[in-house]
Amino acid sequence: GGSLDLKGRLAFDKWLKDELGIGDDGKKKKDKGKEKDKDEEDKPKYKFTIQLPDKKSMFDFVFTTDGLRFIDWLDTLDDLKIAEDAQYHQIIVPTTDTARYSYLLKLCIENNQPVLFVGETGTGKTILIKDMLNNVIDKEKYINTMIGFSAQTTANQVQHIIDAKVDKRRKGVYGPPIGKKMCIFIDDLNMPQKEEYGAQPPIEIIRQWMDYKGWYEHKKDNVDFRELQDVLFIGAMGPPGGGRSDVTPRLLRHYNTMSLPPFDDQTMKK
Repeated sequence: GGSLDLKGRLAFDKWLKDELGIGDDGKKKKDKGKEKDKDEEDKPKYKFTIQLPDKKSMFDFVFTTDGLRFIDWLDTLDDLKIAEDAQYHQIIVPTTDTARYSYLLKLCIENNQPVLFVGETGTGKTILIKDMLNNVIDKEKYINTMIGFSAQTTANQVQHIIDAKVDKRRKGVYGPPIGKKMCIFIDDLNMPQKEEYGAQPPIEIIRQWMDYKGWYEHKKDNVDFRELQDVLFIGAMGPPGGGRSDVTPRLLRHYNTMSLPPFDDQTMKK
């Protein structure tokens, strides 16, 4: 359900609770089934020994192995402590959304899985990822590089920025310092303009690494293949429209895509 928008999540939550017999709709459905056929009472479609929440959306809870139960995402958060010298734009107020997305983002990074956050402007995509890369993950294991795409970004620029950040390990093989991984965060992934044939060169160079783990040199006397090891691509973008283009499925298929819907009233009050 991570790729669903807000409307889709509401529909999925209602369907799941109906299937499990949770909440008013589920109870009515269950009761009606009992009246029609009492034998079905002894043979439920789904049986769970763990109590499932019914007061909130299923997206507001996470399963914990500590006690084998569902808990509210808010219960996983530490108390907010704002430093006296903190800048306004650097403050992240913990909410159900930030807890959920930060957990999933960290999980993907630790398991070397590319992740893409998709959401409207103001949903906190960029600041969540920057906070994770700068303040949360282990600096002894990870280094990060941040690239902001624009309509004028070229494939050569992207390649040169990344190539300048890696070291030569052996002939034809490059990467961050041994023992570390490089997280490459690309903001506004779908901003580059399409060229004559409908491709977006900066995106195609990233797609080439996803498929072949490297790209070719640009020098006149050297066009050898450069293999890049121990790098992980993380992206953020808004929905197509307003200058943003559709991104080729050949790239999107490599990402774990997560949708960040606009904040609800409860989150805004927080």
